[in-house]
Amino acid sequence: MTEDLTQIKQNFIEGLSTISQFWGFPKGMGAIFAVLYLSANPLSLDEIVEQAGLTKGSISTNVRALSRMGLIHPVTRFGDRKDYYRAETDFYTAIRSILKERQNSEFDRAIGSVKYTLQMLEASNSKSNPEHAFLIDRVRTLNSFFITLDTLFSAIARLDHLGLNTIQAVLKILK
Repeated sequence: MTEDLTQIKQNFIEGLSTISQFWGFPKGMGAIFAVLYLSANPLSLDEIVEQAGLTKGSISTNVRALSRMGLIHPVTRFGDRKDYYRAETDFYTAIRSILKERQNSEFDRAIGSVKYTLQMLEASNSKSNPEHAFLIDRVRTLNSFFITLDTLFSAIARLDHLGLNTIQAVLKILK
């Protein structure tokens, strides 16, 4: 591979690492997905270590998480005891996987915490305190945002039965 392609691939890996971190996942997950996405063939853990520049322990941990999320898939090779992996290339499936992972118990706890805080503020005897109005406004705004996110995640999950082609056709009509 030419030096130019190597640098371009490295930039892509770093970019997906940053995106991964933005979504609240470890940078290593983004790097592993990027390495596998740019590979025409499934890669072994050793090959991923070499290309991602991470430790084997980190690779192993993140590969399990990515596999559980459906963003990468194990591949077996007859007569070979090594584990190989390939990236999910259907972006609709990948986004659904990411959103489902984000809508886990941590997200539910966050929503519940904000909702509970809002209930406590609404029931508070401190309504004459000037800070109360500020706090209730801020928490209501965050609660509304979380409800909207939760609704969006649920709507995307319900789109599963329509299939990607139908969704793309609808989006083309809306353009």
